[in-house]
Amino acid sequence: MERRYKIFLLVMLGMFAAFASLINNTLGPVLNMVAATFQASDAVVGLGLTASMAGLAAGQLIIGPLSDKYGRRTPVIVSVGLFALSSLAIVFSPSITIFIVLRFVQGLGGAGGIVISRSIATDNFKGRDLMTSFAIVNVINGIAPIVAPAASGAMASMGGWQAVFVMLAVVGFVLLLGSYRLRESLPNGHRTTGTLLSTFKLYGTVVRNKRFMFYVLHQCTAEVVLFGNIASVAAIVNHYGYHGAMAASITLSVNGIFTALGAGLAARFKQATSGVKACCVGIITLAVVEAAVLYMGWSFWAYEALVCAMLVCVGITLTASTTLALESERKQAGTASALFGAMGFIAGAVVAPLVALGNPLHSTAIVYVAGAAVSCAFAYLALRLK
Repeated sequence: MERRYKIFLLVMLGMFAAFASLINNTLGPVLNMVAATFQASDAVVGLGLTASMAGLAAGQLIIGPLSDKYGRRTPVIVSVGLFALSSLAIVFSPSITIFIVLRFVQGLGGAGGIVISRSIATDNFKGRDLMTSFAIVNVINGIAPIVAPAASGAMASMGGWQAVFVMLAVVGFVLLLGSYRLRESLPNGHRTTGTLLSTFKLYGTVVRNKRFMFYVLHQCTAEVVLFGNIASVAAIVNHYGYHGAMAASITLSVNGIFTALGAGLAARFKQATSGVKACCVGIITLAVVEAAVLYMGWSFWAYEALVCAMLVCVGITLTASTTLALESERKQAGTASALFGAMGFIAGAVVAPLVALGNPLHSTAIVYVAGAAVSCAFAYLALRLK
């Protein structure tokens, strides 16, 4: 493909992949404001984060196989449009219940962009080129966790939490316009045939691929650290005496820099398997030390330094394990990408309420260590397979 379109394509794929950060990282800094508006507890408002993650997971499971049957372009246009409209509708939520329901719909819309971004990359690139493309996409995606919290805090300070969702709606409509310029990457001859039901039965084929599944489980449990950080950041910075939406948003922005750094560093490894191994050694060591810091109540700066280092490891595996998983299931790239992405958000949906239980420092410490340990176990099983 020509260079200009390749640049446009990678930027669009990076923006599509960033939907998760746009949806989740913008809510964290304004949770307290939403709770005050609807006179709801932080735990209830936290269900808005759980609902969006559930939508991100369910949407990928639906749209992934559909993109294998009907192509990539039309499903992504519909998905981005749904994201934009639901973001705007959230502004006018009359109750916390409607707010949570619309957050689920927003997640459904964002899911299409995420799953199809990986599928389009797999359609167009192979081998090391695929890993490099994922690294570029993940770096662009990594900018979202940096910008989104800061933008959320700034918009909230000017127009309340509603202004945050107006901003997301504008982003959605801009990406919708860009989606119409995308070329179809899955021609008719390469699409799955048969009934719609048989298309969804492809999940059975994908699940039976042990190598693929172990890499999926490795990444989604590594992402427990990422989602645990997003869900707990407001409570932890508040515990250390840094109050307000801006403190949480700045912390998330700094953390996002290190996730993006890790995603880019993955391309420096000659083999993706080397990146997975490096991630495992780093994340389990750092998680144990972080747990000690949180239980002992040591300084915020010790906590934050270790979080940033853990997120570098998460960023590495976001690129390396994605490459290894989708290379092993290229024929059903949409279905494989859907299951790959959905598993991560299912883990995130489970983690969000867990870090709010009891003492947030202790519950977050447990989540970090558990996620890191299980992730390393699945990586070991994947690497054993040839």
